[in-house]
Amino acid sequence: MQVQNLAGSDQWDRVKKELRIELGEDAFSNWFGRVNHEETTGDAVRLSVPTRFLKNWIQSNYEKQLVGLWKREQVDINRIELTVRGALRPRQVKAGISPKPMTVRRISGRPGPFSSTPQFGGAAGASMIPCLADTGEEAALDFLNGAALNPKLTFDTFAEGASNSLACAAVRQMAAGHQGTLDILYIHSSTGIGKTHLLQAAALEARKTGRHVAYLSAEFFMYHLVPALRTPAFPVLRQAMRSIDLLLVDDLQFLHGKQAQDEFSKTLEMLMEAPSQIIMAADRPPEQLDTLCERMRSRVQKGEVVSIQATDYALRHDILEKRISTARRTHPGFSVPDDVADHIARYVISSARDLEGALNRLFAHNQLTKQPVTMDLAEKTLHDLVRIGEPRSIKVEDIQQVVCKHFSVTKADLLSACRARVLVRPRQIAMYIAKVMTGRSLPEIGRRFGNRDHTTVLHAVRKIEAMTKKDAAVAQEVELLKRLVHS
Repeated sequence: MQVQNLAGSDQWDRVKKELRIELGEDAFSNWFGRVNHEETTGDAVRLSVPTRFLKNWIQSNYEKQLVGLWKREQVDINRIELTVRGALRPRQVKAGISPKPMTVRRISGRPGPFSSTPQFGGAAGASMIPCLADTGEEAALDFLNGAALNPKLTFDTFAEGASNSLACAAVRQMAAGHQGTLDILYIHSSTGIGKTHLLQAAALEARKTGRHVAYLSAEFFMYHLVPALRTPAFPVLRQAMRSIDLLLVDDLQFLHGKQAQDEFSKTLEMLMEAPSQIIMAADRPPEQLDTLCERMRSRVQKGEVVSIQATDYALRHDILEKRISTARRTHPGFSVPDDVADHIARYVISSARDLEGALNRLFAHNQLTKQPVTMDLAEKTLHDLVRIGEPRSIKVEDIQQVVCKHFSVTKADLLSACRARVLVRPRQIAMYIAKVMTGRSLPEIGRRFGNRDHTTVLHAVRKIEAMTKKDAAVAQEVELLKRLVHS
């Protein structure tokens, strides 16, 4: 049996390599980075995943693909069995208890017409929220409505791509109130990648269905809940918290001070006992977050922990298209030429927030001067946002190194005469990138790829070029590799 398990592990390694090629690095990491092979018996392969959410997603979207790949390793495989490692507790609603209705109050501090970030006045928006000095249930319920939501930050305006697909799918599922899948979701990424947009979209969507939602920034929590500990309204507030169906806490890294952290941990523990779902977001993974005590960190890590990766060119272009479309609804005369949109998506790479800032600048100039948006205008007004940098000489060896690392193959394999499928595609992509990024001739590229004929290189270039036009996943993968070569 031990030998069989070892053989199964080798097969699983090869299946994963094929999955990485077919799905791309981002999608593979999102969906299969934490999948383990347990055993292969008879016609079935048993894999384990950390959460029920991943189990359901893989069953719905990748089961047939997995069976097909395993059949290449072992022809009698017909089934994939997915099990959950350390399943989360079942959610139970207490019989006879129905939450009290919550008042939804629109809080002042409206964002600008094209801003996606709520604007708060004073310290963490303290001037906008009714103080709990006015005791009673109404004050407590008003507080639980949380920080202001931007009505523009919906799922429809969120641009989904390979780097954020797992986070988006998990948040959508929780916003819809699906039972028995996720109780706790923790999202982390660098600033300006889309965490706040997803959380606010979830809050808006969940409220449409009548669920009781509290959206809190960490600063809101710290400046309002913690001071409420000293007011007569706090017992009412704590009791009202039990009626929350979905709690969303944004910018968790800003929760400072022992009292605030202790109270946050107590609140989470209380909500975990009630039939509530929790989504948290921070700029770092939970193991690096001092906000959480060790016990709470352990509980959070038993839920779903998802990272959002940096945006690629295709996703940045999609974000721009959505923002331009939104602007045109209220200002039909506003337009951005394709070459300008391509320039912004290609070179404004720091964050999605910078993309929107770039578009807002062009919009403001267009509205104030009544002049059309042009490439000349974009280059003049966005020079501090672009990341073109000094041109450097790209070597074929640099490209080969990046491609080998991405596809988990050796350079010797890449240059060999072997025509196995697992090597042909990485080799063709490397040749294509070498042609478009180095300026080398086809014969020169051929010599650097194992002394191949220039017609072989030409075939590879044409094939990958055609695939990038037809297959968005391939286009994203090639753009990612080009960006990695540039970095």
